[in-house]
Amino acid sequence: MEVGIRALVLLAETCPRRLDVAQLVYLDHAMLHSGDLEGGPASLHPDLPAGPGELGMRRHLVEQGLVVLMRAGLADMTATEDGFLYGATEEAGSFLHVLESPYVRQLTERASWLASTYMHEESDVRDGMKQITQRWSGRIKADTPRPGAGDAL
Repeated sequence: MEVGIRALVLLAETCPRRLDVAQLVYLDHAMLHSGDLEGGPASLHPDLPAGPGELGMRRHLVEQGLVVLMRAGLADMTATEDGFLYGATEEAGSFLHVLESPYVRQLTERASWLASTYMHEESDVRDGMKQITQRWSGRIKADTPRPGAGDAL
């Protein structure tokens, strides 16, 4: 349910632009870890040691969240030549305004920042995903002990 709400916040803030699952996965990650992006607000979630596996799990959860949103009439799907695209329905804004939690307000602030900073026609979600995975691979390499380092004689 939480991932569905996050996807709905993203869809509402990027409306009328429609997004595919890959874009939603990237933006969901960026929304939660916005402090890792240049000029971004503080991250809402701490970094997890799962690394790239987090993106794979996130994709599955985003897809499940979209199904819930569509069943509730808060999101819809359009089939295009490029694949399936998702958008917020007219009811989405009213639904989100009813949610008064600080967490939803913080999600909305970050989604709005992402939409104004990163969502333009020339943006490519693959570039964003590549930056995330390269950052993780750099961390893994830095955290991996070298053979013989610290070994007792």
